[in-house]
Amino acid sequence: MFKNIAELVERAESESLSISEIMIRQEMEVKQLTREQIFRQMERNLEVMEKAIEDGLKGVKSHSGLTGGDAVLIQNYMREHEPLSGHLLMDAVSKAVATNEVNAAMGTICATPTAGSAGCVPGTLFAVKDKLNPSREQMVRYLFTSGAFGFVVANNASISGAAGGCQAEVGSAAGMAAAAIVEMAGGTPQQSAEAMAITLKNMLGLICDPVAGLVEVPCVKRNAMGASNAVVAADMALAGVTSRIPCDEVIDAMYKVGQRMPSAFRETAQGGLAATLTGRKLEAKIYGSPIDEE
Repeated sequence: MFKNIAELVERAESESLSISEIMIRQEMEVKQLTREQIFRQMERNLEVMEKAIEDGLKGVKSHSGLTGGDAVLIQNYMREHEPLSGHLLMDAVSKAVATNEVNAAMGTICATPTAGSAGCVPGTLFAVKDKLNPSREQMVRYLFTSGAFGFVVANNASISGAAGGCQAEVGSAAGMAAAAIVEMAGGTPQQSAEAMAITLKNMLGLICDPVAGLVEVPCVKRNAMGASNAVVAADMALAGVTSRIPCDEVIDAMYKVGQRMPSAFRETAQGGLAATLTGRKLEAKIYGSPIDEE
């Protein structure tokens, strides 16, 4: 069993295996299940992700009224204009948003690694799908690759906004997605690690400040930015760009930043955007409580 990214990459390189294959074999060993059983479990996750994106792109609204419909707006924009940032990037953004809008509307999603960060991995997967034309097996492997990197973060730092801020949720999810994009695009295990490091170090310090304590504002749009970060970082890694700080050290830095982050910025809705005048007004409107406008 690998404990960190360095061990994961070293094992993949020494055994001439992909990151996804390493993760599959570990799951088989830990869960004492066959390859077919492990694959089927992950394929069910893929099916949930696909359905969530489909539902979100049809248009959904949350019960609070804070979020919904933005994924549709983005898709409409893409049909009517040439996006300045490119079709693939905006497609990933729209599908990440779609997933989190479904989550906010109490729909079914697959936590990757959490519900609040559930859009980055599937959003990027179903965007690059149209570019790379992967087989269904390769799409499932995409999830195993992202899972391998998420496994390391969860065991060496945190994937919880309450423990480490949004850097631990959307930051980790974006890094997982970047690593998986690289493998699907034919990159090396080391390039996957570079993509993860580039992504995560550019999201260090990101706070968790949900307005009204709901996983909606700014969470949905943060998944959009996480997905775009992942796509760009993957391209950089595939181009040969490396991170001066090794991936494991970036993960450790994120953990230490999270430890020093004030509680107001760790999912308590006491700071950041949640504490703005508009944020408090929205909270009061949702819960029917008075607001102190000082």
